[in-house]
Amino acid sequence: MAFRRYFVAILICLSLAAGTGYGLWKKGQAAPSMTAAATAFVATLDDKQKQVAVLDFDNTERRVLWHFIPREMIKYELKGMEVRDMSAPQKEAAFALLKSCLSKVGYDKARKIMELEHILHVLEKERGTNRFTRDPGFYFVTIYGQPAADGKWGFSIEGHHLSLNFVIDKNEVVSSTPSFFAANPATVMNEVKDGLAKGTRVLKNEEQLGFDLVNSLSQEQRATAILADKAPKEIRDAGTPQPPTAAAEGIAYKELTKDQRNLLEKLIVAYAENMPTEVRDARFQALTTAGMSKIHFAWAGALKPGIGHYYRVQGPTFLIEFVNTQPDPAGNPANHIHCVWRDMNGDFAVPIK
Repeated sequence: MAFRRYFVAILICLSLAAGTGYGLWKKGQAAPSMTAAATAFVATLDDKQKQVAVLDFDNTERRVLWHFIPREMIKYELKGMEVRDMSAPQKEAAFALLKSCLSKVGYDKARKIMELEHILHVLEKERGTNRFTRDPGFYFVTIYGQPAADGKWGFSIEGHHLSLNFVIDKNEVVSSTPSFFAANPATVMNEVKDGLAKGTRVLKNEEQLGFDLVNSLSQEQRATAILADKAPKEIRDAGTPQPPTAAAEGIAYKELTKDQRNLLEKLIVAYAENMPTEVRDARFQALTTAGMSKIHFAWAGALKPGIGHYYRVQGPTFLIEFVNTQPDPAGNPANHIHCVWRDMNGDFAVPIK
C-alpha cells in the first residue's frame, strides 16, 4: 500500500530530524521515559504540592475536566500544579515530562503555543481587551496514580490552547488522547518585543495541507466533501470525556486520486508526528488495519485563508478536527486555530459505550 511506504519514509525522515538530543524518542522508550520523567517530577514536590499535582487515577477530573480554554471561563477549580508556581528544578522536571511524551516536532509546537501567550498578553493589553490570564507559565501538570513500571497511571499537561493526556499501563502507552493543539495568532502578523517572529505559523502544516487537499478536489468531489458553506464556530464536543460518535462524512479515501491521497496522508502525518515514535506507529498501525478506504475527509467554510474554515478527517479508529473562524487579538479574521486528535475507540483508555 502506498500509504505504508509513505509512512515508513516519514518515520525515517522524522528519526533523522530528531537528532541525538532527543534520544528519549527511540522505539520502545516512550512509556519508560514518561514513567521515569513523572517519577522525577513527583520527587521534586512537597506534601502540600502533591495534594494538588498527584491525584487518584480514578479521579473523575481526569476525563471530565480536560479543556483548552482560559481557566477563568471554567466554573470549576481545575486540576494540576501551575508551572509558574514551580521552583526552577520543578520546572525543569515538568518540561522533561513534556519532552518525554512528544516527538521533537510536537515538543517544539507545544513550547511555541505557550510562547504565543506572551503575544496575546501584549496585544490584548495594548487594545484594552485583556480579560484573561495570558502567561507562558499558566500551564498545569497533573499526575494520576503513582508512576510505576508495573502499574497503571496517567498524566495531563494542559492550559490555554494545549491539552495532552496519557495513560500508561505496565510501561505501555495505552492512550494518548485527547491530544489538542491550538494557535492564536495562527500566523503571527504583528511584531511583538520578545515574542515569536512575525510570520511564524505554529500549526502551518495542519492548516495548509487542508487547504491544499480541498482545493485539489474537482467540482464533483467537492459536492461530496464540502458539508457547508459556513464553518462551525468550534470543533464538536470540545472538552467532553469522549469524542462525537456520528458516522464519518465527506469524501472517502478511495474516491481520491493518487495525488489527493498523498495529501490526505501528509495531513494525517501532521497530527500523528506530534507523538513519540511508538505512539505514532501504533496510531498508523490501527488506522491502516481498520482500512484506509474507510477514512473520510470533510470540509466546511471558505477555501482560502482569512475567512472561517473547518475540516475533519475520520476513520474507524481516529478523528481529527480543525477549525479556524475566530479573529486574532489584533482583529485579523480567521487567524485562530483549534485542532485535535481523538480516539474513536475511546479517549483516556475508556471504551466508548
